[in-house]
Amino acid sequence: MTGWNTDTLAGTAGAGALTIVEGTSFCVSGPNGDMVPELPHGAFHRDTRMVSRLTLLIDGATVEPLSAMTPHPDRVVMVGRAGHIPGRADTPLLVERDRRIGAGLREQITLRSYSREALTVRVELVLEADFADIFEVKEGRAARRPGAMRESEPGRFAIASSAGGHPGVTVTAEGADVAGDRIRFDVVLEPRGTWSRRVLVTPRDETVDDTIGPDSEAAAIDEPTRRFLAWQSASPTSSLRDDAMERVIRQSQRDLGSLRIFDPANPDRPVVAAGVPWFMALFGRDSLLTSWMALPLDPSLALGTLQTLASLQGTREVASSEEQPGRILHEVRLGATTNLALGGSSVYYGTADATPLYVVVLGELARWGALPDDADDLLEAADRALKWVDEYGDRDGDGFVEYERLNEHGLVNQGWKDSWDGINFADGTLAQAPIALCEVQGYVYAAFIARGTLAWLRGDAEGAEHWSERAAALKRAFNERFWLPERGWFAVALDRDKRPVDACASNMGHCLWSGIVDDDKAAAVAERLLSPEMFSGWGVRTLASGMGAYNPASYHNGSVWPHDNAIIAAGLMRYGFVEEANRIVAGLFEAAAFSGGRLPELFCGFERAQYPEPVSYPASCSPQAWAAATPLSLLRTTLRFDPSMPTRDVWVAPTSLGEFGDIHLRNVPFAGKRISIDTSRRGTKLMGLPTDVRLHHEPSPPAAVPTGRNG
Repeated sequence: MTGWNTDTLAGTAGAGALTIVEGTSFCVSGPNGDMVPELPHGAFHRDTRMVSRLTLLIDGATVEPLSAMTPHPDRVVMVGRAGHIPGRADTPLLVERDRRIGAGLREQITLRSYSREALTVRVELVLEADFADIFEVKEGRAARRPGAMRESEPGRFAIASSAGGHPGVTVTAEGADVAGDRIRFDVVLEPRGTWSRRVLVTPRDETVDDTIGPDSEAAAIDEPTRRFLAWQSASPTSSLRDDAMERVIRQSQRDLGSLRIFDPANPDRPVVAAGVPWFMALFGRDSLLTSWMALPLDPSLALGTLQTLASLQGTREVASSEEQPGRILHEVRLGATTNLALGGSSVYYGTADATPLYVVVLGELARWGALPDDADDLLEAADRALKWVDEYGDRDGDGFVEYERLNEHGLVNQGWKDSWDGINFADGTLAQAPIALCEVQGYVYAAFIARGTLAWLRGDAEGAEHWSERAAALKRAFNERFWLPERGWFAVALDRDKRPVDACASNMGHCLWSGIVDDDKAAAVAERLLSPEMFSGWGVRTLASGMGAYNPASYHNGSVWPHDNAIIAAGLMRYGFVEEANRIVAGLFEAAAFSGGRLPELFCGFERAQYPEPVSYPASCSPQAWAAATPLSLLRTTLRFDPSMPTRDVWVAPTSLGEFGDIHLRNVPFAGKRISIDTSRRGTKLMGLPTDVRLHHEPSPPAAVPTGRNG
């Protein structure tokens, strides 16, 4: 995840932590379901911890965990057993906690006795709500200020915030009484009997009417499951000869479905949150790149992201939030009731790359045939974004976009490697702002190509030529200023003195993806990216092992990021480096197998020969949006599936048979239809394409603004 430096994380949620999520609500607990405020545990709603402690006690003892299952992203079922009973080798009492998260937290507690005698037990829930904001919890600085619990009516309890500023929560537990912070049930279990009770915690704010009955409240929490299942049933299906690869693809789809969030003001616009647990928010860069990678799964994610970002596009100059006219935001917390973004508002704009990426993704949506006919508002947003590139992004008029924070609390680095030490020279010295990142220039180049294509699509030949010329001029300047012939790679950036920042970093792989790299330099870049100093065996490191700042267990200086590698693989394939691209594809799918089929946000950059499994990075988000979308991008890369609906062309030239075997995809959304893709040794077939689309069984040509008359 980008946006907040993870070295401020005070601790992790502990071994075996369980996370469930629905929209912007999520819950993190230990493996037996208990939550403790000393760890980053809790049930969160609208970036506020509404449950900070939830401990289940059976006769005063905690439950021993046995297993946990997550049938849906918003639900976990935990099975455990009660504490040891004197004189018995095993306890006869099993405990099930069936938990769901949504507008509230619902937990069904079930005891099953396997004793031939009646048992009398006391069931207690220690429950606290401290109403800490999400970053107080994440950074380990939440003050212990739980509100007092009081009974409002039989089986119904209220906890008010002791510090004010939050309306509190309502706890519903039929048949319980309360003593301090404990909800108690005295239970008599017949021989081999069963007892079950439901506990419901709901926030007392505008989203939940605390006067409605338990059945209605439960129905509100079940709605996320129905919505997720409906989305899942409309998603593409895959059948691959490689079973492990297929499991990764399916996990990817599942995780992206769980990470969708909806703007309360526009519930018909799905967007992808950046990651669980701390980034269930819309991030400009993360959400744009994720929605680009997820186009084969659901183009509506890209459309919803573009629409939402356009509605929040900068309109004025505000130094505290770094807002500028035309700028696309870095982060916004949809529906947040507190001001949590950098700068003290709900929106923070300090990013150099989201603005050109907005135009790139808009162009990709058109290439996929998913741009609505009435997209004038999105085109206007794209033009405002490109105006920002010229007037604010290019601070000194040298033709390159650079960044420097506008205040003392904003992000020091404003590209995707936005940790404070993420941009450095080969000797480890930190680069000083203003900084012009190499990949950002590539994004701007791709934005010019995309805007020119959109102009051509609308019959604007003059506009198409203008943007094509802008792209060509930028490409010439970039290859002159950023290329380091004595090194054989591109500088990661230009610093404040316009010196090339000469570290060998993964950023230049993004330049391949954008197409800004001259053909005569691409082979050297490909060779460097797959060199032993860069390629760990699982993926390309963020920084070469010979650099001064290299640390395989760092956040941005030697780790391996799946999304970074997905972009690099796409760039390598774009320039015809098939073997190199597929080495990355294979390495990442193999890495995913070691984490249950789910790629983490990042993992350490240790050599594969040194450790036979990927080494985890401790603060890595999981699931995380662009890591979840990575397998979809890798699959598209190895298939070399490249559409261009503006010109009515589709290219597909699979490279995957020798490495991955047959691949069959069904129900893939494309140009308002659903298509199927079948690749095998017998050939490649696409079924369901629009009749006027030309299918090419060869690699696509380099991206360029179309020429000639449209239509």
